[in-house]
Amino acid sequence: MVQLRYNVRLYPTAGQRQALARAFGCARTVFNDGLRMRREARENGQPYISDGDLSKQVITQAKKTPERAWLGEVSAVVLQQALADLNLAYRHFFASITRKRKGPKIAPPRFRSRKDNRQAVRFTKNARFAITPGGKLRLPKIGDVPVRWSRDLPAEPSSVTVIKDAAGRYFASFVVETADRSLPEVAPEVGIDLGLTRFAVLSDGRKIANPRILRRAAKKLRKAQQALSRKEKGSVNRAKAKAKVAKAHAQVADTRRDFAHKLSTQIIRDNQAVYVEDLAVKGMARTKLAKSVHDAGWSRFVNMLEYKAKRYGRTFARIDRWFPSSKLCSTCGALQDEMPLNIRSWTCPCGAVHDRDVNAAINSLAAGRAERLNACGKTVRPAA
Repeated sequence: MVQLRYNVRLYPTAGQRQALARAFGCARTVFNDGLRMRREARENGQPYISDGDLSKQVITQAKKTPERAWLGEVSAVVLQQALADLNLAYRHFFASITRKRKGPKIAPPRFRSRKDNRQAVRFTKNARFAITPGGKLRLPKIGDVPVRWSRDLPAEPSSVTVIKDAAGRYFASFVVETADRSLPEVAPEVGIDLGLTRFAVLSDGRKIANPRILRRAAKKLRKAQQALSRKEKGSVNRAKAKAKVAKAHAQVADTRRDFAHKLSTQIIRDNQAVYVEDLAVKGMARTKLAKSVHDAGWSRFVNMLEYKAKRYGRTFARIDRWFPSSKLCSTCGALQDEMPLNIRSWTCPCGAVHDRDVNAAINSLAAGRAERLNACGKTVRPAA
């Protein structure tokens, strides 16, 4: 079984938008109150406040005070889930500083602001949310919210998160537990070389053009940002201009995500095994190519390949980033001394003429196959 998220667009009415804003504010207040109490306890040398005691103080007892009586206007599950997010953030932070958690260091929790680009509240089964026969999402103390369904849910959701993004759009993110669906086995296997000139080059010779989504939208984004800079701070016109900028950026992000989803699904469907070079994206994002690297969205694409391969019974592997896929002749195995980026095609002393990217993809496929065979106890690739 695997947990998946299904996102759908919500179209709440004016009254429902006010109720959601109230829920966002209450969840944010509970989160900030809990964070403030733990910080003050630490500064005063007091012990760490347990999750249960914190819930009693910032929710149960706070509702009885005049200053926080309005917390009772929203579902109690929303408040509990806000505290659960705070507790999880603290656990991740402690695991990071004690080096029990791998990866980059995690900063301590920070206060949430009503000006944050993303506002969200989560409802679990305890909240008794439901999908009505008419296809609406019934939320406690909010009502039946109209939904635009792009597809049916494969199973009953265990929770739903209602999100408002910077562009003012509302989404419902359902968590659904479903079984893996293995696709019929196919013969082809593919190695992939990612790049900027071409987004992806496959070992079978296919070349996927780089859509350059951000570059194409640069003019529209620049005009929207210029219009925003001319508006007076705090004015209604500035708020409208800010929403236009957010919508333009949201369109870029949606287009990039749609491109990655369609391409990754096609590759996983058509190939039994997929091998991709493990690129140092963070390092490349600190160079003069940073804008183009971020625009390409390699990390999201590779992550999609990985989880879709796992879900549909395909093989996925990352090739070591230090593997010389571009300098290695895929015909005879000879290794070139150097291969500058401006060389797009080259001829090996054995007589083979290589396209740089296609050759790298073929070598990635060979390296992935070798590691896969080696795991089964067989011989690795033959020496050059």
